[in-house]
Amino acid sequence: MTLASIVVPAFNVSATLAETLTALRAQTYENYEIIVVDDGSSDDTIRIAKSFGGDPRLRIIQQPNRGLAGARNSGIAAAKGDYIGFCDADDLWEPTKLAAHVAHLNECIDVGVSYAGSRLMHDDGRPMSQAQRPLLHGVSAAHILKRNPIGNGSAPVIRRAVFDDIAYRPKHETERDWYFDETFRQSEDIECWLRMALTTDWTFEGVEGLLTRYRINRGGLSAGTDKQLAAWERMIEKLTPLTPEFFAENANLARAYQHRYLCRRAISDFDISKAKYWADAWLKTSKRTFLEEPRKSIETYAALQIMRMIGAGTLRGLAAMRTGHAA
Repeated sequence: MTLASIVVPAFNVSATLAETLTALRAQTYENYEIIVVDDGSSDDTIRIAKSFGGDPRLRIIQQPNRGLAGARNSGIAAAKGDYIGFCDADDLWEPTKLAAHVAHLNECIDVGVSYAGSRLMHDDGRPMSQAQRPLLHGVSAAHILKRNPIGNGSAPVIRRAVFDDIAYRPKHETERDWYFDETFRQSEDIECWLRMALTTDWTFEGVEGLLTRYRINRGGLSAGTDKQLAAWERMIEKLTPLTPEFFAENANLARAYQHRYLCRRAISDFDISKAKYWADAWLKTSKRTFLEEPRKSIETYAALQIMRMIGAGTLRGLAAMRTGHAA
C-alpha cells in the first residue's frame, strides 16, 4: 500500500487539535503517518499533541514560529509518504477522505493534485448550511486563479513528485527547501496551487463528496479583507513574470472574482459598509462574473441590497433566532 503523509500545522490550537487528530486517526485507509508541526505555540498545543504519542503513526515536530506556510514546508520536508495531504488543526477529515484520494491518485497517474468538496462549520463545530462544491474536472490555471476549485488548505492530497517539481531554496534558507512561499501570511495556498499549474504539467482533479469539514470563524470575517486583497495582489505581482500573457488575459477578471468573494465575506459578517465597498470594486473591475457565474453573482448582489433595505441589525437578530444563539 502506498504510504501517505498528513501534515497538521499547529499554532495555539489547544481548543481543536484533539478533535482534529481523533478524526485523522479514524481514516479507513491504513497506511499513513500524521506529522504535527508545532509552530511555536504558547498554549497547550504541544501537550495535547504528545497525549496522542501512543500512536506510532504520529510524529511531532517543534519549531519557532514560521507561519502556516513554514509549518507546511517543515511537514513536507519530514514526510515519508508518496502522497502528502494537509489538515489544518481546526479542521476535520471524514473517515473515507484519505482512501478516496489515494485511490484517485493510484488510478490517475497524470493527476498531481486530488481534492474534494468541503462542508462548512461554525467555529464551535456546528454545521453550516453552506458547502464548497468545486469544479472537479477540466481545471485549468485560469480556473485556479479565478475561483480556486481546491477551496481550502485542508482539501488537497498531493503527490510528493509535484512538490519536488516546485521546490526552491531562498538564499537565506539553511534548513530545507520551500514549497509554499513563507513570505506570505495570506494567499499562500492560491500562490502555491497557481505556481504548480503554471510551471508543471500535473493535472488538478477532484473526487466526489464533501470530505473535509472546514471551520469558519464568523467573528470578524470582514476585518482582514484589505490585507487579504493586498496579499492576493502581491501574489499576482510575483507570478506574472512566469507567464505575462496569462495574467494579461486573466488577472482583471480574477480580481473581480476576488472582490466578489470579499463582498460575500462582508455580507456574512453583516458588515454593510464593507460589503458595499467590495461590491462597488467588483462591478467597477468587471461585470463578466454575471455572464460566467450568473447565479452566484446575482445572489451576492441581491443579498447586499436586501441587507441595505432591512438593516444589518435585523438580519443579525434573525440569524441568531434561527441558530438559537444570541446575536
